[in-house]
Amino acid sequence: MRKFASIGTMKKSTIILIAIGIVLFFFAAWGVNTYNSLVQLDESAKTSWAQIEVQYQRRMDLIPNLVNTVKGAANFEQGTLEAVTNARSAWAKAGNANEKIDAANQFNSAISRLLVTVESYPTLKATEAFMRLNDELAGTENRIQFARQSYNETVKMYNMTIRMFPGSIIAGMSGFTAKTLFEAKGGADTPPTVSFDKK
Repeated sequence: MRKFASIGTMKKSTIILIAIGIVLFFFAAWGVNTYNSLVQLDESAKTSWAQIEVQYQRRMDLIPNLVNTVKGAANFEQGTLEAVTNARSAWAKAGNANEKIDAANQFNSAISRLLVTVESYPTLKATEAFMRLNDELAGTENRIQFARQSYNETVKMYNMTIRMFPGSIIAGMSGFTAKTLFEAKGGADTPPTVSFDKK
């Protein structure tokens, strides 16, 4: 009788151990899957950010040509040119995403002021150099807008995943932190209008 009781106890303990093992296996599989999803979203956000940097760098590379073309206009406002040049330098010096976002917003403001000032110079607007820059800047602005939208969508998914239960558990244990959305500030939520056409 005791023999049967010990066999029954062994079976129960074996079943309990198997059940615990199955639960731990599924928990570990869920943890690995969640971690891999977070890594994938993190890498997607980094790739999207790299696309933003590429497009902003393209825009910054056009600035010396723009400044040199504008310098040729008589009596053009020097302060406006300096603001654009300083904004370009701020982008080059920015170290992290938040600084780059601030520099990009500063540049949006400076380029907008420049383009408004150019409206007072019809002969400048009519030059071939300005016509060419018009096309290049307009295309770049469209690519920047698309890159920012793509980045923000990716970051939104990433931030939601690390904040929502149960993903927040793995995110907290693995050191995943929220990323900053690329939000425009002070009226810079739309690209500057680039138009050098004659009126």
